[in-house]
Formats: sequence, structure tokens, C-alpha cells
Amino acid sequence: MYYIYAIRSLKDGRIYVGLSQNVTRRVQGHNSGEVFSTKGYRPWKLIFTEACGTNRAIARKKEKYYKAGSGKEKIKSFIYNPE
Repeated sequence: MYYIYAIRSLKDGRIYVGLSQNVTRRVQGHNSGEVFSTKGYRPWKLIFTEACGTNRAIARKKEKYYKAGSGKEKIKSFIYNPE
């Protein structure tokens, strides 16, 4: 199963969107400095996950959507307007 996840930097509030089969382990990697692009903005907090099934290509398309403008705005709306 593939998952789209979003993490938020507790240092400066930036949001990072990624794709993983094991979100818990992946977030731990971000927080331990294993991921170069997020290393300087630690610590991170998981703010969003979405299951995308077993097809990696479909999950990758959803990840690209959430990384783009309207998808990132949707994630921000979950943060600031929780249901």
C-alpha cells in the first residue's frame, strides 16, 4: 500500500509532501536528518496521510497534485480548518 503524507516543520512552518509505503519510518527518517532536503528544517510533525492503493503510478500522480498549488492549499485547509 502506498501513502501520500505531508509533514510540517516545527521550525518554520513549511510543508513537505512525500510518498511512502511506511509513513512512520519515513517521518522518522526526516526527523533524524536522513533526508537531505528536509534536514535543515527539523523537527517535523505528520499532519496528513492518504492511502492510495497498491499502484505506485497512481500514488505518484496524487503526490504531484498535493505538491502543486491547489493540492498544497487543500492540505493547508486541513491544518487551519480541521473537521
